[in-house]
Amino acid sequence: MKDKDLKRLVYDKYSQIAARNEKSTCCCSGADKTEVYNIQTGDYSELKGYEQDADLGLGCGVPTKFAGLKPGDTVVDLGSGAGNDCFVARAEVGESGTVIGVDFSEAMIDKARNNAAKRSYSNVEFRQGDIEEMPVNGNSVDVVISNCVLNLLPSKDKIFHEIFRVLKPGGHFCISDVVTIGTMPETLRGAAEMYVGCIAGAIPKNEYMDKILDAGFVSLDVVKETPIEIPDEILSEYLTAEETEQFKRGGSPVFSVTVVGTKSECGCKSGCCS
Repeated sequence: MKDKDLKRLVYDKYSQIAARNEKSTCCCSGADKTEVYNIQTGDYSELKGYEQDADLGLGCGVPTKFAGLKPGDTVVDLGSGAGNDCFVARAEVGESGTVIGVDFSEAMIDKARNNAAKRSYSNVEFRQGDIEEMPVNGNSVDVVISNCVLNLLPSKDKIFHEIFRVLKPGGHFCISDVVTIGTMPETLRGAAEMYVGCIAGAIPKNEYMDKILDAGFVSLDVVKETPIEIPDEILSEYLTAEETEQFKRGGSPVFSVTVVGTKSECGCKSGCCS
């Protein structure tokens, strides 16, 4: 599929999810089949600022837990959905901080804005836009967070350069995402539902890390890594019984990782001041 078609696929699916009121789970049973909307939702329930009605269960980690947020920080959440990570971030940065959520889906933006308005949050805002061309000024953000969104983007190189652009010198990001370690069957990679389910768009871990470093970040740390087990009922839709058994025997090639990367204090790309 072309990049614009993949984006439309993601836009349509997540706009449909935004229109629903219930939280998604790893595999949601529809009337006719099981669909993948997410793969491994982190538990936010013990975090300060958590709002259950803003948690659609679409993540693969808890980046706000590892983001090192401080009072007064300006934070941008990429793929902010119904506002879950933004509200948790707000509890960390306090009234003196600012939280900006960016999402491609207008339906998600509307849902997040309604959630913020119900709580009279004055320092949380949501902007509709493509995070490959972020509606955020350069050198203006202390921390960028994102939860299981970047693997949905066709141009991952571009988004890491965008993250670098908006961060202040010395700023950092904390991203939970999906990567592969090993080989994934082409039938899974080619399935549209597996793409919007955050699996088919994942790239090898080493390639993912290289793209971050190529964007100019001076340090990179994987703070959490967890294998993701794809349920048998999902695999059976795309693989034969023999292929499913072989896939499982080799161990999961799909992992959730939470990564922290830092922009240099001088604001230069890695190595340019050495």
